[in-house]
Amino acid sequence: MRRWLAAGAVFVLLSPGAAVAKSPNLIGAWGGPHAGIAFQGGLADVQFDCASGTIDVPVYPAKDGAFTARGTFRAGKPGPVRVGQIFRSEPASYAGHVAKNVMTITITLDDGTAVGPYTLTQGAAPQLTRCL
Repeated sequence: MRRWLAAGAVFVLLSPGAAVAKSPNLIGAWGGPHAGIAFQGGLADVQFDCASGTIDVPVYPAKDGAFTARGTFRAGKPGPVRVGQIFRSEPASYAGHVAKNVMTITITLDDGTAVGPYTLTQGAAPQLTRCL
C-alpha cells in the first residue's frame, strides 16, 4: 500500500499539470517607449530607436530586483543600411531593476557613456521610432 502511495505522489509531482516553478532568470519579451528586449534561451536581443545590442549572459535579478549583465551595444545611423555596411559593436554593461512586471534598465558603455534609463513592461511590444 505504501508503495502505491509513494508511486502516486511521484506521478503527481512529475505530471504536466503539477505546479510550475517560476524561472529564476528573465525570460520573454519586454517593451516600452524607445526600447525592447527579447530574452530567449538565457540571452537577449535588445532594440532601441536607433541602436541595438545583446545581453550575452542569463540575467538573474537579486531578491531586491536589481541586476547587472554584460553584452554589446551598436549605435545605428540614419538612412538606409548599405550593402557591406558594418556597425561597430561596443562592450556594454546592462544594469537595472525588476519589480513585478516592470523593468528599468540603463546601458553603460565601456567609455562611461550612459544610455537610458528605459522603463519596460513584460509582455508589452516595444514602441520604436527608427532613426531616419
